Amino acid sequence: MIDFCGLQLAHPIVNGSGTFDAIAARRAFGDALLAAFPFSAFVSKTITLHPRDGNPPPRLWETPAGMINSIGLPNRGLQGYLEHDLPQLAQLPVALITNVMGSTAQEVALLVEAVGDRDEIAAIELNVSCPNVRTGLDIGADPGSLAELMRAVRPLSAKPLIVKLTPSTADVGAVAAAAEAEGADAVSLINTLRATALHPAAVRRAPRRWLGGGAGGLSGPAIRAIALAQVTAVAGKVTIPIVGMGGVGSGRHAQDLLSAGATLVAVGTESFRDPAAGSRIAAELKSLQIANVADMYEAQVEVDLNSVDSA
Repeated sequence: MIDFCGLQLAHPIVNGSGTFDAIAARRAFGDALLAAFPFSAFVSKTITLHPRDGNPPPRLWETPAGMINSIGLPNRGLQGYLEHDLPQLAQLPVALITNVMGSTAQEVALLVEAVGDRDEIAAIELNVSCPNVRTGLDIGADPGSLAELMRAVRPLSAKPLIVKLTPSTADVGAVAAAAEAEGADAVSLINTLRATALHPAAVRRAPRRWLGGGAGGLSGPAIRAIALAQVTAVAGKVTIPIVGMGGVGSGRHAQDLLSAGATLVAVGTESFRDPAAGSRIAAELKSLQIANVADMYEAQVEVDLNSVDSA
C-alpha cells in the first residue's frame, strides 16, 4: 500500500484529470470495470462553477509523437457534478479526487468549499494550469498569485489539496514551493504544453488553424523528457508528495518518474489508445520493481561472499 496524503492506495498509478471517463467506461464495460478498475485512485475531469460546453470542434489533432487536444473543459458545472456525476463516481472501488478550476479566487473558493463538504470525495485537485481555456495560466505560473489563491482556499476544507502545476512558467520549482508554503498537501505535474495545428489544406500565404479552439495542449511521448525535468526540479524544492505525469506509456516510464521524485504517476494520453493502460502499466511497474529488488539482493550476496573469501 502507498500512503498518499493519508489515502491508502493499492499501487502508484492513477489517471490524469480528463483522460479517462469512468462513467462512460462503466456504460461500455459494465460492472466488470469495477472489478478490474485500472487506477488506484480516480481523478475527475475538471469541474467549473458553471456548466461549460467546451471548445468547438475539431478538438483533437494527432502529432508524430503525441496528441493535441482542445477540449476546453466541458462539464455540467458544480451543481450538475454533485447531482449527476458524483453519485456514479462514488460507486468506484477507489478513492475519488475531484479536480476543480475557477477564473477567480472567489470561484475556486466556492468550488473547494462545496466539494470539500462531500464525504464521497477524498481529496481535491486545483487546476491552475489548463492551456485550453483563457483562465488558469496566470495564477499557476506566478508564485505570488498562487500563494494568494492558496491562502484564500486552504482554510475552507480539511481534505488534501493537490495543486496541478503548469509547465508554462519560468521556475516550476518556485511555484511548487509557494504552493507547499501555503498549505498544499501535494502537487501534480506536468499538464499539457500549449500547441497548435494548421489545417491540412492550409497554404503558406493563408494558414488556417485546424482546432476549433485555435490552440490546445500537447501530450503524449513528446513531452516525457520535459516531465522528467520538471518533476526533478520540483522534487528538489518541496517535501510534499508529487504526482508525476507526461507521456507515460509503460512501467519503465512510470519508474523513471518515481526515480525523479514522484510518489504517484498519472497516465493520460495512453488511456485514449488503451483503456486498460493503467492496469498494464501498474503490472509492468510491479514486475520491474521486483526485478530491481532481486538484482540488489544478488549484488549484496555477491559482496558478502567476496568479503568472506577475502577473510
